[in-house]
Amino acid sequence: MSCCAPGAECLADAGTSNEELLLASRTLRDGLRQTDLSVPGIHCGACLQRIEAALGRLDGVAFARANLSTRRVSVQWHGGRPPPLIAALKQIGYQAHLHDAAADRSDPELTRLLLALAVAGFASSNIMLLSASVWSGAEAQTRDLFHWISAAIALPTLAYSGQVFFRSASRSLRHGRTNMDVPISIGVLLAFALSLYETTQHGRHAYFDASVSLLFFLLIGRTLDHVMRARARQAVAGLARLSARGALVARPDGTQIYLPVDEIEPDMTILLAAGERVPVDCRVVKGRSELDRSLVSGESAPQLAVEGTALQAGTLNLTAPLTVVATAAAKNSFLADMVRMMEAAEAGRSAYRRIADRAARLYAPVVHATALLAFIGWMMATGDAHRAITIAIAVLIITCPCALGLAVPMVHVVATRRLFEAGIMIKDGSALERLTNVDAVVLDKTGTLTAGRPRLTLVVETRTEARALAAAIAAHSRHPYSQALAALGEAQTPVALDAVAEVPGAGLEARSGETIYRLGRPDWAAAPLSVPPNAAVVLSANGACLAAFRLDDQLRSGAQEAIAALTAAGLSIEILSGDSEARVSDIAGRLGVRFTANARPADKVARIAALRQTGAKVLMVGDGLNDAPALTAADVSMAPASAADIGRNAADLVFLREDLQAVPRAVAVARQAARLVRQNFGLAIAYNVVAIPVAVLGQVTPLMAAVAMSASSLVVIANALRLGERRWRPPAAVRAGLTPPLTPGLVP
Repeated sequence: MSCCAPGAECLADAGTSNEELLLASRTLRDGLRQTDLSVPGIHCGACLQRIEAALGRLDGVAFARANLSTRRVSVQWHGGRPPPLIAALKQIGYQAHLHDAAADRSDPELTRLLLALAVAGFASSNIMLLSASVWSGAEAQTRDLFHWISAAIALPTLAYSGQVFFRSASRSLRHGRTNMDVPISIGVLLAFALSLYETTQHGRHAYFDASVSLLFFLLIGRTLDHVMRARARQAVAGLARLSARGALVARPDGTQIYLPVDEIEPDMTILLAAGERVPVDCRVVKGRSELDRSLVSGESAPQLAVEGTALQAGTLNLTAPLTVVATAAAKNSFLADMVRMMEAAEAGRSAYRRIADRAARLYAPVVHATALLAFIGWMMATGDAHRAITIAIAVLIITCPCALGLAVPMVHVVATRRLFEAGIMIKDGSALERLTNVDAVVLDKTGTLTAGRPRLTLVVETRTEARALAAAIAAHSRHPYSQALAALGEAQTPVALDAVAEVPGAGLEARSGETIYRLGRPDWAAAPLSVPPNAAVVLSANGACLAAFRLDDQLRSGAQEAIAALTAAGLSIEILSGDSEARVSDIAGRLGVRFTANARPADKVARIAALRQTGAKVLMVGDGLNDAPALTAADVSMAPASAADIGRNAADLVFLREDLQAVPRAVAVARQAARLVRQNFGLAIAYNVVAIPVAVLGQVTPLMAAVAMSASSLVVIANALRLGERRWRPPAAVRAGLTPPLTPGLVP
């Protein structure tokens, strides 16, 4: 049951061939080539030293340098065949893959927001210091000097940092609409203009601090919003890491050439080595091997591939070389279908709008109309243009939607921190709102409800040393079953083994004198009548069964408690898996939930669509490539950190710890966050109900309005901070063990 053909061991672990490494490298000079690898596990200086030392010991490596900030390793090497770079890193505990330069492209919009935020923060703090000096009773000349210095700081700050809002407001007005940026822009510019006028007239009050501080507070929320949205757009890009970059193609004249995957056409013959990923959809024409299809179907057990077997792009060839014929071009492959389904699902979700954006459609016109009416009313009442403008500006500032703009982002920031402390990463701020309304939870099995690692348990043992013998033979292989068997007993054989050889797709054969031991598939290792019906792996001596082992799925830590907590919270639960019905029903029976087995990626998307058509809001929890379209199609999605790159990128939330109770914990935090968001909107509305009449009646100056506006923002922030006061605990019924199990069964 070897995982690799001889000499291909390093490739099976990485799923990256020598040809791919060669294709991804670049020539430097004098036969020297450079390969760049991404190593996400780098986290400290000790990691750098360990990685550089391990790679430096490889034959042919001339130079290796690791970078902590980019988590990237650059390796320069000699020769025509790349050193086993990825395998060497895995041996010391670091997963690596070929570096994708496209993933490092900078985000100019984020850079612009961060610079604007930094400038506004610096200017706000300095103007506040000057204002405090004025408030403390500065003399007229000193006051005028401080006002002019404040103006000199505020003008370039508004010109630079204010562009974020001014451009948005301008675009909105050009199209005959209003948004939250319109009253912000008008209030800021009028406050600055009036302050500048007051400064030229030696007035006692200037409001530069109000205009710049307002920008600073709102830029915080705008920057966080951009970061959350940008992370949610990276799902499709992760597929590039799972697809092969090329393949070795056999030409009709007998020669061989390594072609990039985009140049592979149907009917081309491909030589697929052990440890390589299938580049395009194809059919086996020669060879016998086992396949890892967990990223494609969710099936955790390796599957046999023989002549005539259809292979899907992204499948990993485990044990032996295969000769295959391409049946589709890369653009029509399974992975390409994944991209199209995910893009379609993302397009369906793009119409979603944040609560604050929806409220602003009504809020902004009301603010403008109120300020205008206040100006007109005071002009008619007094004829004093200066007083009328001052009151109109005070109305604009005191009603400026700063608290409204912070109502959602501040709760999201606190909720994100709380989830992070619980080992849950949130990638899209809107996921919290969507998670609040969830009433149905769909879970994948392999790698989600289960640990994703097969566990072999002893069924029968006819000799006391059989288990140790099986472990000793299994130690000669890197096959997943072999690794599970090696954990069952001491890897010290009770008999002397003369030789151990692999039979691809069948198992391991060992000799000891005249005795032939076989460890592997039941139908190959022993006579059928001597094998228990539920055996997955058999150890035999000259055809007689010595030991039989069953393959079990291990439930992920906290799975039962998580299901109970979700049920207690009123959510319906079902399992949606590509695994076999027998294996899925076993897990569903243990958890007491409904299930669907043998589900292809399109089936999962269809099932979620059917649930949504009934009015259900669906939370999808999955980890594999086959789950990626479903994760994107659901209303909200979660994935464990152990998920494939594409699964993590497609999910809205990622939980870093093994415990599945992260799912009900996230739901609980989202529901509490939703309550606080509603409270914040209530506080913002209540504030304006009180503040607007006071401002319209001329009882506040622009400075007092700015203070009141800031106070309303602080109240909203303080309310958001209450989200972190209480630690999450399972519902009382779950803690007491009173939650009744569901009745398991197939989903109709």
